[in-house]
Amino acid sequence: QVQLVESGGGLVQPGGSLRLSCVVSGFSLNRYNVGWFRQAPGKEREAVSCINYDGTTYVTLDSARGRFTISRDNAKNTVYLQMPSLAPEDTAVYYCAATVASGLVCPAIPQHEYDYWGQGTQVTVSS
Repeated sequence: QVQLVESGGGLVQPGGSLRLSCVVSGFSLNRYNVGWFRQAPGKEREAVSCINYDGTTYVTLDSARGRFTISRDNAKNTVYLQMPSLAPEDTAVYYCAATVASGLVCPAIPQHEYDYWGQGTQVTVSS
């Protein structure tokens, strides 16, 4: 059974950092592409970053490029999103999602192609 569980969210002051974790089970990270997404209140869900089955990574969100870093630890079945220099605009529920590697690779994978989603973790950036 495929399962993704996010953690690491919370309340942080502007300029602070968080590291989100996505622990996966039921599949191997070297056979799936995993993405991080976020959804702020009243806004559509947007792609943040992704890591392919082969370890290649992309930061797809313009405002996160140069700030956020995605990585993974295959031994721990975990994908991370390191988020330094957080701003109030980064406030959102962050989700990780996975899709089996078969043809498309991120950043070209549309959201609806991700088959498995976690429950999300809230990130609030506020003073």
